[in-house]
Amino acid sequence: MPERLITAADMEAIAIGGAYLGTGGGGDPYIGKLMARTAIEANGPVRVVQPETIADDALCVPVFMMGAPTVMVEKLPRGDEALEALRQLERFLGRKADALICVEAGGLNSTIPFAVAAATGLPLIDGDGMGRAFPELQMVSFTMHDISATPLVHADDKGNSSIVNAVSNLWTERLARVQAIQMGGASLVAAYPMTGAQMKAGILRGTLSLIKGIGETIAAERAAKRHAGIALRAQFDGRHLFTGRVVDVERATTGGFARGRAVLKGIDGFAGRTFEVAFQNEFLVARGDGGQVIASTPDLICALDADGGLPVTTEQLRYGLTVEFTGLACNRQWRTAKGLELAGPGYFGYDHAYEPVEELNPAA
Repeated sequence: MPERLITAADMEAIAIGGAYLGTGGGGDPYIGKLMARTAIEANGPVRVVQPETIADDALCVPVFMMGAPTVMVEKLPRGDEALEALRQLERFLGRKADALICVEAGGLNSTIPFAVAAATGLPLIDGDGMGRAFPELQMVSFTMHDISATPLVHADDKGNSSIVNAVSNLWTERLARVQAIQMGGASLVAAYPMTGAQMKAGILRGTLSLIKGIGETIAAERAAKRHAGIALRAQFDGRHLFTGRVVDVERATTGGFARGRAVLKGIDGFAGRTFEVAFQNEFLVARGDGGQVIASTPDLICALDADGGLPVTTEQLRYGLTVEFTGLACNRQWRTAKGLELAGPGYFGYDHAYEPVEELNPAA
């Protein structure tokens, strides 16, 4: 797809699509949508460009939120933290950024880069580093391509900032997570500075177009008074994991993450069955009766409100809410040995081996 201009009106679809693809994480899309709309209305549309249009020697920088998504619901950002992080990274590197990147396709982190792009006039590249959302900073395709996360700059709502340099992307996660916790549980970040050539090798292409299309599908289905789950599964060869009513939620913000599990009683065609989803910012594992795994990281576990058809994030789970869960295949890079080492079930301490969602749930 050629260069396109994204206006304030487009942010509704992008926020909704990012929330769906974000597998319950990535931060509250409403906050990021407001930030992006405000910046676009003040500065004009954002240019979304294809990776191939960026020069190999250009400086490309992802900007994003790091921390527990639940924090951002209660502690709103000041609004300019991500821009401040970018400016400080530029000063440290001694050169200006030429283009911006979304680090993940999820809620707040699929919209914050639009706000920064509008404020700076920089183009935003059509792609990201995950094709979904993951809870830890090193869990990006850039790590698989040996691109360093540092130097990384944090900025918080109080005006604090810091620069992190580390020996690996995993150590960057460990050190930066501690600072994000001290900054109130969340911070805005500029990291993974890379050349255009590195970006072309590592980025997962077409993500921004994808999430915009998902958001438009959800809006169209709602306007037609249809639930979007059916259309989205048809579009992406998804699997209907289950539909259920939340009967129990355990949630705690610990170690800079929103961790927990939800138990749901099946309804409609799933009546009489019990399901469980475990999350660490994002939905990581879904289990059916007897505890059998029906979907697992790095595949996507996407949630829609069973009544309204809008995406459900982990912080929105509550007793009595009815939710429809769909399993989608992850980008093929996550199914490689490197990908599973970064974000497979074993990394999170689960004792089951990864099996593709389409094999766990054969099509009818």
